[in-house]
Amino acid sequence: MNRIYLDYAATTPLCEEAFVAMKPYFSSAFGNADSVHSFGREGEKGLLAARDAIADLVGAQSDEIYFTSGGTEADNFALKGAAAASDKRHMVISGIEHPAVRAAAGQLRNFGFEVTEVAPDREGFVSPDSVREAIREDTLLVSVMWANNVFGTLQDIPALVSAAHDGGALFHTDAVQAAGALEVTADCGADMISFSAHKMYGPKGVGALYVRRGTRLFPLIAGGEQERGLRGGTSNVAGAVGFAAAFGRAVKNREEETGRLRLLRDAFYSAVKACDGFRPVGASDFSRRHPGNLCLRVEGVTAEQLIVALDMRGVAVSAGSACSARQSEPDGALMALGMTRQEARECVRISFGKDTSPSDVEEAAAAFADAVNRLSRKR
Repeated sequence: MNRIYLDYAATTPLCEEAFVAMKPYFSSAFGNADSVHSFGREGEKGLLAARDAIADLVGAQSDEIYFTSGGTEADNFALKGAAAASDKRHMVISGIEHPAVRAAAGQLRNFGFEVTEVAPDREGFVSPDSVREAIREDTLLVSVMWANNVFGTLQDIPALVSAAHDGGALFHTDAVQAAGALEVTADCGADMISFSAHKMYGPKGVGALYVRRGTRLFPLIAGGEQERGLRGGTSNVAGAVGFAAAFGRAVKNREEETGRLRLLRDAFYSAVKACDGFRPVGASDFSRRHPGNLCLRVEGVTAEQLIVALDMRGVAVSAGSACSARQSEPDGALMALGMTRQEARECVRISFGKDTSPSDVEEAAAAFADAVNRLSRKR
């Protein structure tokens, strides 16, 4: 049976460029980057080169890039680090944030912070005016994700940055889904941007937070002077090197790959849109959503039923964020669109990537339509 992976929004396979770049740091260049001997200097050289490369790719300075264990830590670092470094006690987030941002904001509430959640429209767009209305004199930070991880809607980040800055607040964006597939640079004006390597064919367990110079953060992880004293712990040199290599590959191929993914996504949608009770979720204008994302709701058929049926046919899709896929509650971002719990449970995310072929799309779409029709008849 041919196995077809259509869950690239959850994670991606390691690309060859990253694999080759990382190998020496598992063997001959294994030294701790903080050690002063020659082995340590080899590790430090790799780490510095990776930081420089990622900074160049996002139009930043090297000292504005802080390595983390991934996007979740980067989000927590941005929100909690900013909160602990300021006297302001109010934050604004959107209702469609990744669980990492929502959970971090929830923890801050427990420590006396007030958090205002701005609702999107039914397609997942967050308006700058709604952000302006939510900002108060004591608002420290606004956080709105660049590309939604479930339904792919893209935000107008420069406009949202302006809204935050006009109100005297910092702006953070979770660009974990967007980076690599779309142009994500410091030119957008954000004060902090979260990245994750494994969403762009890099290794798991490494990410980064871009922090604009002058932005004050309190260390989230104490215990060492790594990352200029803001993130203790032995540096993951191999991960950073692989991250830089994967990011560079993604940026190099971005224009061609974006066009290819859009064609594959649109072909899948055209093949299945006649299914009973079927409707897309997120931006109706597909040019305003992530090129590899398609989120679909099939009325009366739960995502769990459809995922199991497709998995039996060798097709892998998901119900939403991989960070919350095993929870009984549906993804909060879907409910923020105005869906009921039952409606949110009927949403499936199909995401395409570099190894997806037209024949994969054709076969997966046929399996999807067949599964929907069979499950619909059982209602």
